[in-house]
Amino acid sequence: MAPTTDTGLQLTDLVGQLNGLLSPHLFKDYGPNGLQVEGRPRVAHIVTGVTASLALIEAAAEVRADAVLVHHGLFWRGYEGRITGWMHRRIKSLMTNDISLLAYHLPLDAHPTLGNNAQLARVLGLRVLDGSEARFGDQNLGCLGSVEAGGPTNLGELAAHVSQRLGRAVTCVGNNEQPLSTVAWCTGGAQSYFEPAIAAGASVFITGEISEPQAHYARECGVGYLACGHHATERYGVQAVGEHLAHTLGVRHTFIDIDNPA
Repeated sequence: MAPTTDTGLQLTDLVGQLNGLLSPHLFKDYGPNGLQVEGRPRVAHIVTGVTASLALIEAAAEVRADAVLVHHGLFWRGYEGRITGWMHRRIKSLMTNDISLLAYHLPLDAHPTLGNNAQLARVLGLRVLDGSEARFGDQNLGCLGSVEAGGPTNLGELAAHVSQRLGRAVTCVGNNEQPLSTVAWCTGGAQSYFEPAIAAGASVFITGEISEPQAHYARECGVGYLACGHHATERYGVQAVGEHLAHTLGVRHTFIDIDNPA
């Protein structure tokens, strides 16, 4: 049975805090940001995760969470609105357990300290450039910077370092001996940011995925490309936001990592 509680904060207040923190109104996104499924009116325990999968929702119910906060929600541009199959199972689990679902996509990528790009930089030991030169690409989501002192000095060393830090193999395209100068990165499925990264002067681009054209661009332009996993590069922003909420609002926070090889 789902818990009932008079502790915690109002769900409406949580949504307001997240909207104020992440400013979703500033982004043209692929789906709705904010509250996607409404559960119980008070929130004392928040579970965070990358994607609103059935496995995550069921795990949140097991630990008696009041709300789930994710990067990848349920509803995307082009969704036709039928509540059947996998969508029915996910929504049924949320509603049966009276759990709210909140999702923030591009706003969670972009936050300057808690976002996916900022947190990936922290994990990999990347220093973000200062000022307007620090961003590139559509909606300024891509980041530019450099490897911190004492870090990898060439593409091969960087690939090995990223693999070790993220705990998974990476796809590396380029000359392993290529020295590093400006590093560009954008988490998740940001293949389309590679050409803007090249134009911005990057010597290597780090993202989650690679499509067929990018390997050719990398070889022909002499710019390294590291595809490190969509899920693997986007585990950190939602954790940071959850910890921020725990610290500032006094709610309990649990991050649950549902393995995903993509």
